[in-house]
Amino acid sequence: MIRCVEFEESVADSVLSSALGAYPNEAILLLRGKVEREVIRVNDVLIPPLATQGRGFSDFRGIMLPMDLKVVGVAHSHPSGALRPSTHDLNHFYGRIMVITAYPFQSYNDIGVFNSHGERLRHEVVPDQNAQRDDHFIQ
Repeated sequence: MIRCVEFEESVADSVLSSALGAYPNEAILLLRGKVEREVIRVNDVLIPPLATQGRGFSDFRGIMLPMDLKVVGVAHSHPSGALRPSTHDLNHFYGRIMVITAYPFQSYNDIGVFNSHGERLRHEVVPDQNAQRDDHFIQ
C-alpha cells in the first residue's frame, strides 16, 4: 500500500506548467520514478506518444507505449478546477498513481494524487535528487 508520493520539485513544476500551457485544453503526461516500500518518488515526466488533448479530455494509447518499468502513473489536468478523478479517469487508470492538476495551476496545492480506487494519497514536493548543490562550498 502506498503511504506517500514524493515529487521532485522540477517534476511538480513541469506538471503545473504543462497544465497551464495546455489551458483551456487538458494536458497529459507520463510519470516516471521508483517505488521503495510504501513511497513512490517521481523524478521524471514524459509526453506520451500519440497523446490527444482537447477541451474536457486527454488520452493516449497505453498499448502503443514501449515497455518502461519506471512509469508509475499518469498526470493530467482538469481545466474545470475539479481536484478529484471522474469515473472516466478511474476507468482509464494507468500505473500505480493518478495525478490531477486543477485550474489555476499556480501552486503545489493545485496537485492531487489518487490511487486506482479514487482515494487521495498524501504527497509532498522534495528537492531534486540530482540537483547540483553549492552549499558545501565555503565562501
